[in-house]
Amino acid sequence: MKLSLFLNQHMDEILGEWDAFAKTLTPAAEHMSGHALRDHARDILEAIALDITTRQNPEEQQQKSMGKAPAHNPQSAAAIHGTLRHASDFTLIQLSAEYRAIRATVLRLWLPHVRQMQGDTIDEMVRFNEAIDQALAESITTYSAGADRSRELFLAILGHDLRSPLATMAIAGNLLTHPQLPPEQIVPTGVRVKRSALLMNRMVDDLLGYTRTQLDSGMPIAPHDCDIREICESAVEDAHSTHQATVFKLTASGQLKGYFDDVRLHQLFTNLLVNAAQYGAKDSPVLIDASGQADGITVRVTNYGAVIPQASLQSIFKPLVQLPSEMEQDTRPRTSLGLGLFVAREITLVHGGSIDVRSNAAEGTTFTVELPRKQPC
Repeated sequence: MKLSLFLNQHMDEILGEWDAFAKTLTPAAEHMSGHALRDHARDILEAIALDITTRQNPEEQQQKSMGKAPAHNPQSAAAIHGTLRHASDFTLIQLSAEYRAIRATVLRLWLPHVRQMQGDTIDEMVRFNEAIDQALAESITTYSAGADRSRELFLAILGHDLRSPLATMAIAGNLLTHPQLPPEQIVPTGVRVKRSALLMNRMVDDLLGYTRTQLDSGMPIAPHDCDIREICESAVEDAHSTHQATVFKLTASGQLKGYFDDVRLHQLFTNLLVNAAQYGAKDSPVLIDASGQADGITVRVTNYGAVIPQASLQSIFKPLVQLPSEMEQDTRPRTSLGLGLFVAREITLVHGGSIDVRSNAAEGTTFTVELPRKQPC
């Protein structure tokens, strides 16, 4: 059976294999539907089947083998696949693995249908491999373009968010060196310096957490016996030092001791509290509730204000995502770099827990962290 014919007649079987392999590419694929995992797979395979049957002279074949195929089409199925895989947090290695798996799958399923290995059969195999390589190149091109845009966006956000605390510290430095500075202004000026330093330190912490996950080294933790209530209290103190106009209310109940990394959890809860203070209504408190159960601990952080759109709820934990502020003149400090919630999710996951968010007008916006109660090994 000709390979192009086999691709079209056995499409569902091949796509089933594609789905099964894509599901193994965690953590990116863990929460994706079968439709999302498959996205443009059918179109890619149909384009490959068409390419195999398209007439090609020796010169064209040589050009394609040297990577000099016709100009890249940004609207091809493979190109769109690369864009979507980047948006879904697949790594470049995982994207390449998909094509390696589909190449092996097609050949494994097709070869039993080949009665005799002839020149035409070998030519079809060569054309198939060329088409797979071409599709992979198109996917990598758009994936890399998306990665470049994300990098540029990150640098722009970093420069923007650092500018404000740096400017504050520069002004404070000038004031403190002024010989005629009134004594009563020294303490308030020092407070502004301390606040700006805390903002920049939080940015650095988030940046380091993000970098570790991108290098596949994971979020390191050093768990030991600790008390979630004490961690929440220190997180409230840190969040309030940044957002002094916000009222934070902590409630705690049940057994809150467990085996966790208190430094990482402090970073997790501080990020959630700062996010809540940044986006919540100015005249409403930020609530943090910690409750202990037999097998775990639940911490909820709630703020009241603008409802997060459903579409944003699906992407809010992705890196470099910042929700727009309702008020153009909102002067509250922005400290997340679009990384705060991403880092919060990674810390939760490395503790074996889960985090989700709900947002509506009646109940506000609530981030819920579920942490299993573990014992020392």
